[in-house]
Amino acid sequence: MLRLSRPRNVSARMQYHRLELLINLHDGYRKVFKIDANHLMLVQLEGQRYLIESFCPHRAYPLAESDLQGDSLVCPQHGYRFDLATGAVLYASEEPCRALRRYELVYEGNEVGVML
Repeated sequence: MLRLSRPRNVSARMQYHRLELLINLHDGYRKVFKIDANHLMLVQLEGQRYLIESFCPHRAYPLAESDLQGDSLVCPQHGYRFDLATGAVLYASEEPCRALRRYELVYEGNEVGVML
């Protein structure tokens, strides 16, 4: 007799988390969200929306006050520059660091969210 077992990690299933109503988004929008252990920042720049980790991967400095220059984000602590579209490090002022984590946005009706 064949027995089907449940997945080992049932709690690891992804779940939709609402972030913001679309009507509230505009160029220059920036807001930090904490969902479980995830610290995320939603940014809209030139009509494009990005959801990224909200701490710099170099030394975990909060990116809420970072500068947006063109399509890149500059960490205010050490000047590391990241491409918003890819997360790639464009400039490192000290030792190398990994790319900025990006998350895919999910649109549901009149709101935007994320699957985590």
